Amino acid sequence: MDKRNHLVLPRRKTSKLATFFIFYFLITTVQCHERLVKHISTEPPSPSKAPEFKDRFQRIILSILFGVITGLICALLFACVIRCFIRYINRTPILKGPVVFSPKIPPKTLESALSNETLLLGPNPNSKYYRTVLDNGLTIAVKRLELFGNGSPQIQSKSAKKKIQQELEMLANLRHRNLMSLRAYIRQSLGFSLVYDYMPTGNLDDAMTRVRENQLQLSWDIRLRIAIGIVKGLHYLHFSCTPQVLHHNLKLTNVMLEAEFQPRLADCGLAKLIPNFDRGASGYTAPECFQNCRYTDKSDVFSFGVILGVLLTGRDPMDPFFTEATGGGSLGRRLRHLQQAGEAREALDKSILGEEVEEDEMLMAIRIAVVCLSDLPADRPSSDELVSMLTQLNSF
Repeated sequence: MDKRNHLVLPRRKTSKLATFFIFYFLITTVQCHERLVKHISTEPPSPSKAPEFKDRFQRIILSILFGVITGLICALLFACVIRCFIRYINRTPILKGPVVFSPKIPPKTLESALSNETLLLGPNPNSKYYRTVLDNGLTIAVKRLELFGNGSPQIQSKSAKKKIQQELEMLANLRHRNLMSLRAYIRQSLGFSLVYDYMPTGNLDDAMTRVRENQLQLSWDIRLRIAIGIVKGLHYLHFSCTPQVLHHNLKLTNVMLEAEFQPRLADCGLAKLIPNFDRGASGYTAPECFQNCRYTDKSDVFSFGVILGVLLTGRDPMDPFFTEATGGGSLGRRLRHLQQAGEAREALDKSILGEEVEEDEMLMAIRIAVVCLSDLPADRPSSDELVSMLTQLNSF
């Protein structure tokens, strides 16, 4: 028994001693290393140790560069992940229910109202505007866009539907007293239904038709007010919107009238969104649109020139007075011919001829219409210039 104890005790002591010596060696090594580092940092390296010091310095520089490059790569990858995540969150889903931009329109009420039969607005069935009344008593105008029933794969694709939806949301952000604001839209099986404010007076084409039938009297002051309102709406689209918005389909039927004949432009940008959509009135289209299919803000100005000519003459743009007259062929050419011959007064609507001052204003307005109807876009004024021209007519 004593022998076994004698044999075991030395092993424990040996292990303790070994541990002590190892620990002492490590401490000594660390202390020596610290002294060496202090010595290197305080004293310049000797010529014999210069290569070793240089090699260590290069390793440190390379480590730093490697860390910086790795950090930049990780930062770029992280930024790409965040960007993709934000795009995923902000992506435009294809919505099926009503999208409402006005607190006055309850979504459920709107959906149930559109499922019922609605009353077609205006005598022209091509207007495609309907009137319906919501459960809360609000009367709205609905424009139905049948886009998905023509078999076009470009329109029926998901990307095309999302693009149309994005454009509609952009149009809903347009706010001006001379624009018809998009209050809501709803995607349906064959297209979209767009919801606007209901204008009880109808559109400018209806009003001018009633004027020709002697059912309505529109004085020159009212017609000038309508022209100025249209130009102010165009000015907002051309100069206040980013990116610029072009109407693309300005004509009498797309000028809605409030109770006191304050004009509001409808269908802004829809013709661009849907190619060849509702473009039956070629008399309003600028020549460059037929020649090279190029549409600019000056093309909108040309269409306004036609509307101004209609307000001045009281005649339809396709009236034989313009299309069949000698030296004519169009409203613009006919007015230009009469102006050059000094016979512009013959083109004026007889129902608005009255005081001499108003007649001078109307003759000046004919000059403005002729300039707007120039064949070259560069010869036409901008909507910004037109606002100044028309507002100054009262002081002419």
